[in-house]
Amino acid sequence: MGLSVSEMRKGMVILYDGELYEIVDYEHSKRGRGGAIARTRLRHLKTGRNLSTTFKGSENTESVFLESRPLQYLYNNGDSYVFMDNERFDQFPVPADVLGTQAQFIVEGLNVTGYYHGDSLVKVELPNFVELKVTHTEPGVRGDTVSNVEKPATVESGAVVQVPLFVKEGDVLKIDTRSGRYVERT
Repeated sequence: MGLSVSEMRKGMVILYDGELYEIVDYEHSKRGRGGAIARTRLRHLKTGRNLSTTFKGSENTESVFLESRPLQYLYNNGDSYVFMDNERFDQFPVPADVLGTQAQFIVEGLNVTGYYHGDSLVKVELPNFVELKVTHTEPGVRGDTVSNVEKPATVESGAVVQVPLFVKEGDVLKIDTRSGRYVERT
């Protein structure tokens, strides 16, 4: 049985044309006497490829149950990131394309959540917030009184984040992995 457009949600994983996709963006609309439609942007879970499609009714798609298990990031082997299942001690390489922009906030030993479809690891989700040490930033200009002035800071994972002027090298920052924005100094 197909998945109705009213049941679709952002972040949901669906089986579409025999492949697993995550709904990245979703817009539901109902026009007059016509049926409801959903405009979606989907991300293929194995390749990271994006696809825009419109669903009408409950056509050719179904919701998929994913089992979650804790994983730990071990190392980067060039084009993929290697994670270890904390329960079974299996290791899984995950292509950088699949991780997307969240890959820039991964550091060794980071605990994440892995989502499995059967025995295959199909999705890795970072915690909403990570704490990373500033490895490089220029000193703030004293006397600059314009509010909300920010400067770039490089953190230990290699990501560059915009931070307030008072942040200095060696500070530990709390960063939102969903938006890539500075939250606070810890």
